[in-house]
Order: sequence, then C-alpha cells, then structure tokens
Amino acid sequence: MRLLYTFLLYLATPLVLLRLLWKSRELPEYRSRLGERFGWVPRPAEDIAVWVHAVSVGEALAAQPLIEALIASHGERRIWVTSTTPTGSARVMAAFGDRVHHSYAPYDLPDAVARFLSQVRPAKLVVMETELWPNLFRACRVRGIPLTIANARLSPRSFRGYGRVHGFARNTLRNVDCVAAQSKSDAARFRTLGAPRERLRVIGNLKFDLALPDVRIAEGVALRARFGERPVWVAASTHDGEEAAALAAHAALVELQPDALLVLVPRHPQRFDAVWSLIEEAGFVAERRARLAALDRSSHSPELESAQVFLGDSMGEMFLYLAMADVAFVGGSLVAIGGHNVLEPAALGLPVLFGPHMHNFEAARALLLERDAAIEIEDAARLAEELAVLLASPERRRVMGANGEAAVAGNRGALKRLMAITEAQTPASL
Repeated sequence: MRLLYTFLLYLATPLVLLRLLWKSRELPEYRSRLGERFGWVPRPAEDIAVWVHAVSVGEALAAQPLIEALIASHGERRIWVTSTTPTGSARVMAAFGDRVHHSYAPYDLPDAVARFLSQVRPAKLVVMETELWPNLFRACRVRGIPLTIANARLSPRSFRGYGRVHGFARNTLRNVDCVAAQSKSDAARFRTLGAPRERLRVIGNLKFDLALPDVRIAEGVALRARFGERPVWVAASTHDGEEAAALAAHAALVELQPDALLVLVPRHPQRFDAVWSLIEEAGFVAERRARLAALDRSSHSPELESAQVFLGDSMGEMFLYLAMADVAFVGGSLVAIGGHNVLEPAALGLPVLFGPHMHNFEAARALLLERDAAIEIEDAARLAEELAVLLASPERRRVMGANGEAAVAGNRGALKRLMAITEAQTPASL
C-alpha cells in the first residue's frame, strides 16, 4: 500500500504544483520557496534538537507554547519548525522570528523526505494533531528519530476516512513512538486504527496551555477606546458564507442597539478585500485595521465613533481583536469547516458563540457548553438574538466569562506532560 501510495503521489505531484500556482493568484506566497517543499533547505549551523511540524495557523497556534518550552529547554536556533501553508508560515515567523529555523515541510515523497532529514538532521520530530505521513514516518523509524504525534486528535469524520484504509493507517502508526492524545476518545480512535496500546498517552489539549499576550491585549483595549463607549462583538476566524451571516446578524442587532460595533476578522488574508467589499455592499459605515494603523494613534477618535463594522485585516493580532470585544463568535462553525479555537476567547473571559459544525473541537465545545461558558447557535437569526441578550446583560456576560476562564485554567497541564514525553526520548544515534 505504501508503494502504491508513493507511486500515486509522484503522479499527482505536477497537479499539486499546478494547484499551488492556482492558489497563488490570490496569495502569491504559494509560488515562493518551492524548493523547500522538495527538501531543499540549508543545513543549519546548530544541531537541531527537535523538529516541530504544524500544518497551518491553527496548528501553529497550538504548538506555540510547546515551541517556547523547547526553546527554553534547548536554546535558540535549535528548533526547526515547518508548516504547509503561507498563513501558517507567517504565523511561525511572526511568533518566533529568528529564534527558530523555519521552512515549508517536504512533500511526503521518499527523496524529498530523505533530502530534508539529511540536511536538518533533527534528533526528534513532533507532528501536531492529525498529520499522518507514511513515507516520513517510515524514514524516521529507519533513521532512529523518535516521533511523537502531539495534541493528537481524530474527529469522527477523520476516523471514518482513515478507517477506509485501515491496514495502511495501522502500518503508518506503528512507526510512531508516541501518540499523545487530547482525550480518551481520541486515544480510542487511534487504538482502533492500529496504534500500539503501549505507545498511547492521554495528555489533554495543548490549547489550554496558551499564554495570553499581555501586549496585544493592552493594544486591543486601547484600540477599543478609540471607538467610544459602546457594545462590541467580534466574529473571529470567519470563512466564506459566515461574513454574510455576521453582517446580517449585526444589521438585526443595530436595530436594537444602534451603537453596537462588529469587529469582523476573516480567517484567511487573501479574502480581506472581498470581505471589505461585502461590508460596503451591506451599507455599513466601516473602518479597517490596515488603514487605521497608519493613522494617528490618539486615544480618542471621534471619526471612529460612527463606525458600525471594523475589519480586522491583519495577521497575528487575534488577541487584540478579542480584547476589544464583550462577546465572541468563533467561525468555521456555521459552515462545515469544523470550527476554530474557542478556548482563546474563553481564556479572556468572553462569552463564546459558535455554530453547529464543531467536529474539530468537540471536546472544547462540550466543555464550554457544560460549564455554561458558551452558546451554540444555528444561523444568523439566532446569532442576532443571543448577541442582543448578552450585550444587554453585563451580569450574564460576567458569569459566562468567569465560567470560561475557570474551564480553561482547570484543564491546563498538557504542555508539562508532553515535554516529559519528548525530553525522555533518546534518538537511536545517541
């Protein structure tokens, strides 16, 4: 099966490259650094203690506490971080700068993987969440590189997909030294797929160990002040279709609370201009972060007090936008994406709203609903209803926010458990 997989992957490589070029029409970064995707990276001067692979923005954010802990343990420039998407790459570089080495991950082609491993020579590999790469995992086993799947999760949908190639998944997982699962249900799914029982650990979710960036939060509080005293809600990490729903909900909300402000933050930067056009078409008085950043930063800005929508068209500033708000709606959940990180607004003490499509964050969804820290909504009309209630009730917001903070604080500890696992691993070459 692995040989067939590899043969098909080589056949598909030209199509993969054409897809990158197609996507680069909106995000030119997809055309850059193509050599890295085939393992052409410079050899580092330092010995690389750990290679951490985080596919895109969500995984990079989840990996951030781990990478900081690894830097503290091994020193700067001794961690190599890879991503797959330009947005993930931008997030890594913004968070760590030159304290780590960074590149795109090699495609799962035997020659690309071998080239990358020969250049980087990592002592260990940590792969975030759900990435299963048969050729990479086998190459690590052959070279004696300990491999951990960290923050490991398998949604029911992913489980069904891997289940269709059960033998292939089983052989791939047997090359993994440790599956550090988020929950017992995730561990059970990995076990059913064929992960050896003795290599399974339940450590919890790394996203609970997020460090709150005080500087960004202070910037968000200051930015909110420029819009005047008014109710503010944020629609965070939205996808196509969700911006229209958020704008419709906001139109209904301003009928009841005319001074309400929506902070709208699309998930992907290539959609910023398209979302701005949607805002204009909806007839809202609006401002955007990119333009406002170039203006005077005085604490009082009367010209902003008439704005009804503020477009968050920047990267790496999610906590700034969350800190502006009284209530947070988290996107990827009204459309069938699977949701995004609802623990970030909860950790800030915000009531959290999300849609029904939360299969990528099922445990966090269940926790926040159980603790009365979140509300699940099904459409724009219900979103408007819940916003109106929450924005009119400071006490209700306070209770839900405190519940969310407590839920996050009470579930920390995954980082410590994961570090204990990775630090105990010994490469075969040592």
